[in-house]
Amino acid sequence: AKTLAEFLFGDENALIALDMSEYMEKHTVSRLVGSPPGYVGYEEGGQLTEAVRRKPFSVVLFDEIEKAHPDVFNTLLQILEEGRLTDAQGRSTDFRNTVLIMTSNLGTQDLRKANVGFGKNDEALSYARMQEKVNEALKVQFKPEFLNRIDEVIVFHELAMAEVVQMVDLMSKRLTGQLEGLGLGFELTEAAKGLLAKRGYDPQLGARPLRRALQRFIEDPLSEKLLLKEFHAGEIIVVGVEDDPDQKDEQRFTFKAVEGFVPPSAIVLAGAGDATPSTTE
Repeated sequence: AKTLAEFLFGDENALIALDMSEYMEKHTVSRLVGSPPGYVGYEEGGQLTEAVRRKPFSVVLFDEIEKAHPDVFNTLLQILEEGRLTDAQGRSTDFRNTVLIMTSNLGTQDLRKANVGFGKNDEALSYARMQEKVNEALKVQFKPEFLNRIDEVIVFHELAMAEVVQMVDLMSKRLTGQLEGLGLGFELTEAAKGLLAKRGYDPQLGARPLRRALQRFIEDPLSEKLLLKEFHAGEIIVVGVEDDPDQKDEQRFTFKAVEGFVPPSAIVLAGAGDATPSTTE
């Protein structure tokens, strides 16, 4: 969702994320549009309506939508049909410039039991079966008038290791930017990416543990080395892999410094200096 927000609106922070497990009870539904007059929090507005009012161009994520109270879907019907929502104070919030995403785990247990996924020879057939089972689960959980207002249902297959490695690249960009601010370069070898992907991916949990693995195996030890001043400005920190002498058949990450880091800003300035203005006589 962050990537979509950055692609559509040029800012990954143009994302409004709502955990629908917080709206399981009937009395919590009013928090979306604000408390009724006379109740505590009336002047604060709704958590959904106020957020969209502040960020009218945004991606709105309803995470684990199946956990929400049924009354939530009555609220969403107004958004999906008319592109607006009226809060408790009578103000109309415009949703026509937002993209709504709802995530759900409905049907995933049935997929695992049936061992449905992507095979090498029946990829199209397998995906069709996945969609069929998920759509059946959606019809059991949600009313037809709600499902009919959803533009598209996308079923995601289990991530392949190559895709997890790509996620390592995306997640390490923030760390790269932080180190560049200290005058340091950062590079993960292919072996390091593979080991990090292996330790940070779980077929049951997906790629959620990957963020924790990056922090545990890369960011935390790197922070200690920076505090001990093992790296200096102008160096590139190269993270590699070697056999762990303390554990048989195990590997560990290595951190080595290589000279030659040039800040991106210096490259831009150098490129600008190459252009010499032409003169006419």
